[in-house]
Amino acid sequence: MSADPAAFPDRETVADKLGEADEAYLGLLMENAQQDENLLEGLDLYLNRAAAARFLNALKLEKLGEWLGTAAPARLQIRLMETARSSRHAAYGAFRTGLTRSGGLDRAYPKA
Repeated sequence: MSADPAAFPDRETVADKLGEADEAYLGLLMENAQQDENLLEGLDLYLNRAAAARFLNALKLEKLGEWLGTAAPARLQIRLMETARSSRHAAYGAFRTGLTRSGGLDRAYPKA
């Protein structure tokens, strides 16, 4: 039996690591383009959990957005912004604020 190496971290594991702000783990995950789907699914789950929580920690979501916008490679910048804009909930808005503040999308795709 051969397991698909790209499916190693499931979305729950990635969401937990995002909650812990495990930058080393997430940095390694972003280095491999095969892990992009797992990272984005985990981010979506993390944002959904934050939206369903009784207390919204907007500062933590902004910091996560800012860090991901700074650390993520150019191939992920558009997809991160699409994820941030996929809902009007305040959790997504806080994440989008941090992502915009990082300037990652502008560095990856400079204006002509």
